[in-house]
Amino acid sequence: MKTRILHAFLVVALLAVSGCSGAPTRSPIEASTPETSTTEPVPTQPPTEHLEIKPVSSSKARLTAPTSNEKDLQKLVEGNNLFAFDLYQSIREKEGNLFYSPYSISLALAMTYAGARGETASQMADTQEFNLPQEQLHPAFNQLDLILHSRGENVEDNEEGGFALNVVNSLWGQDGYAFLPVFLDSLAENYGAGLRLLDFANAAEASRQLINDWVMEQTNGRIKDLIPTGVINALTRLVLVNAIYFNAAWASPFEAELTQPGEFSLLDGSLVNVPMMNQTEMFGYTRGKDYQAVELPYQGHEMSMVVLHPDLGKYEDFESSLDAERLEVILAEMTTANLDLSIPKFEYDTDLPLAEVLQAMGMVDAFQAGQADYSGMDGTYELFLQDVLHKAFVSVDEAGTEAAAVTAVIVGLTSMPTETVMVKINSPFIFLIRDTQTGSILFLGRVLNPAS
Repeated sequence: MKTRILHAFLVVALLAVSGCSGAPTRSPIEASTPETSTTEPVPTQPPTEHLEIKPVSSSKARLTAPTSNEKDLQKLVEGNNLFAFDLYQSIREKEGNLFYSPYSISLALAMTYAGARGETASQMADTQEFNLPQEQLHPAFNQLDLILHSRGENVEDNEEGGFALNVVNSLWGQDGYAFLPVFLDSLAENYGAGLRLLDFANAAEASRQLINDWVMEQTNGRIKDLIPTGVINALTRLVLVNAIYFNAAWASPFEAELTQPGEFSLLDGSLVNVPMMNQTEMFGYTRGKDYQAVELPYQGHEMSMVVLHPDLGKYEDFESSLDAERLEVILAEMTTANLDLSIPKFEYDTDLPLAEVLQAMGMVDAFQAGQADYSGMDGTYELFLQDVLHKAFVSVDEAGTEAAAVTAVIVGLTSMPTETVMVKINSPFIFLIRDTQTGSILFLGRVLNPAS
């Protein structure tokens, strides 16, 4: 394969509990500010190669024939896509380009949700648009994962291109800590996540390095140092990791020799020169009142990139009105057209802290020690989310798309036209990558400046 195309999205949840390393045990009604380990003695950190990983198997195996039905799957995808745009509207004021994986965030938080109870669970469900009860939600995620796993089976991997989509989940827990079997069984059955034991209490830094090394391996080296120094400490009890690896080439690649410098209009009216890719081909297309939309399939025609290009001067209004419902209308209006398409090459990364965003969206109790209820994980009320971090990278060129991203959720103590249509994507646009059969949005972003 001449150019490897990569999308890797990882979600990590770090969970810590009080009452360890000499810290006092906290009741559910005590102070709502998180404790830290700053007063704890810092243990000597053994070299990473000397840190033992003890695999622990659940009594349950991954369910390859989940009990979920088509109705549940549809409700899951609808909810996930609603959350994708709820989140977009909550972060769109952030300056510059954006790129993230709403599906990966939803999946990782769903694993965390498996241990949530009471008001914490209610707030998570409302924020995440989880519109199924727990006993139906997790099997539906499993069914969707199995469907996505089958993508690309009709694509031959050769030097001209290829396709791969893999989803991996894992758990990293404190050796000796008592997790509830029902919680571990649920993640094993529905997410294929097995528990690996580390010694966070005495080897926090070495544990961090081991998990980061695993992340680098899963992302083909694109994501380094996922967990920063100091995030894992003696109070960490569990790390949940979700990785999505997407490797695909365009169904209709752009010829590199046709790429030419072109002008791209920024929101402030200024112009930048960027490499513009060009080809004339049949693509899905629609023209609305204030936008154009193009769908570019990947090899196998099971996944595609949808580009939403507002008219010049209409970007802010279009962006503010964009939600899952409007996207469905746009997609339904698409017909195949012969396009003379011009679109920029671009490459950028995004660093997206999500803790404040999720709280503003309604997931409040989850971040409050003494308020959060994750008793479904360990039978106590001592776990809460400390932070949610997301980092992403994307590169689009003539061959396809390369991207990598990481999210860390830190839980701590307590009819076909005959004419050719010219489409120039030469001003800010929004794009998404979706599974065309289920409609599931895996990745979502915007390009305000392809040169940055």
